[in-house]
Amino acid sequence: MAEKILKLGIPTGSLQKATVALFSKAGFDIADSQRSYFPRIDDNQIQLILLRAQEMSRYVEDGVLDAGITGYDWIMENASNVTEVCELAYSKATSNPARWVLAVPDESKVNTIEDLAGGIIATELVNVTKKYFSDKNVDVKVEFSWGATEVKARLVDAIVELTETGSSLRANNLRIIETVISSTTRLIANNQAWSDKFKREKIENISILLNAAIEARSKVGLKMNIKKESLDSILKILPAEKSPTISSLVDSDYMAIEVIIEGKIERSLVPALKRAGASGIITYPLNKVIH
Repeated sequence: MAEKILKLGIPTGSLQKATVALFSKAGFDIADSQRSYFPRIDDNQIQLILLRAQEMSRYVEDGVLDAGITGYDWIMENASNVTEVCELAYSKATSNPARWVLAVPDESKVNTIEDLAGGIIATELVNVTKKYFSDKNVDVKVEFSWGATEVKARLVDAIVELTETGSSLRANNLRIIETVISSTTRLIANNQAWSDKFKREKIENISILLNAAIEARSKVGLKMNIKKESLDSILKILPAEKSPTISSLVDSDYMAIEVIIEGKIERSLVPALKRAGASGIITYPLNKVIH
């Protein structure tokens, strides 16, 4: 019997480093990702292939890949008929959605989308942009841009460009008119692969572990020892929505508390707990949080 293999595509380019790091946090070790388009992973039931995010959904739809990681924007651009397994809230710079925005030079007289009627728009996201203007009943010519689209903003009437923070647009003295589409990273599957018991379970396992790793990035574990008489005051300090684990200690006058908290409140919470009588306070990073 042939060995069962899941062919999984991961994105090369801007998302590559963040994706390999996420897999590592999820418990997968990926090697040779900088040197080979077929990096090794420490799971002999997974075969990895590095592909551009722009192409991923087409190869998944055609069955060349069983599953892949790509952006919602490219699924829409390719009009791919695939199964969207889950959203993965990570990107190259932040955890926020990336946006394809309609932008013009600061000195442009264009202030609304209607001002672009009869104009030329440069973008890599051609089909989505055409549909966007069509839905707005604004007649424009959309041209494909082979990269460096910000430079072309002063050669055509406007551009549609991808941004996470807007810093590149500001650096090129461009301003945003509207958001064309917001996009997050998605794990997608070939429809036939999703119907296969082995492949579906394997894809679902990957989904669970990757989302658990994403969830853990913003949280830390917190342990402390307290006197029993301080329990009520300590519980009032801890976030109300959290249910801590409380354990007895050898010294019957003390107990241990363990809880998971948002990392952003750690620096204010720890001093407050110390003042309330907690001791032996330990915080630690988390690899995975599964609800």
